Amino acid sequence: MTRTTKTTSGRLAARTAAATVTLCLATGVGGAYAYWATVGAGSGAATNGTMVTVTVEALVAGDSPQNTLVPGGTADVAVRALNPNGHAVQVYAIRGNGAATADANHPGCTTTGVTFVEPAAPLAPTVSIPANSSVLITLPGAATMSTASLSGCQGATFTLPVTLEARK
Repeated sequence: MTRTTKTTSGRLAARTAAATVTLCLATGVGGAYAYWATVGAGSGAATNGTMVTVTVEALVAGDSPQNTLVPGGTADVAVRALNPNGHAVQVYAIRGNGAATADANHPGCTTTGVTFVEPAAPLAPTVSIPANSSVLITLPGAATMSTASLSGCQGATFTLPVTLEARK
């Protein structure tokens, strides 16, 4: 009788263990299947804002370049750029956009001999304009004056039309 009881108890323990393992595997596999097979749906929306044009403004008091232009020489160009956007922008390029003209006090300066030397794009060092603000950008040696300039150009302030390319 002890042998039969041991055999029956062993079988019962083996069956219990097998049932427990089977139950654990079935529960685990079912849970894993439920986790990986779950499907969800939803919606989202986003808008892409339009960037407002960054403009070049007239220089204000104190915005003058640090050196003067003479025939056969170069000088710095000062550009004030305004960013009306609600985010910062990076100035990528500044390009010439027309002929240089002398100020109204120098009507005899009809041949200026002044040209704008475009800096390489992208600008280096990088120029960023914070949101809703303006910055003064100085371009070293970006104006040249040929020796063909008329003497009526002495002391003139020149306007160099430029186009500024900004990127977000």
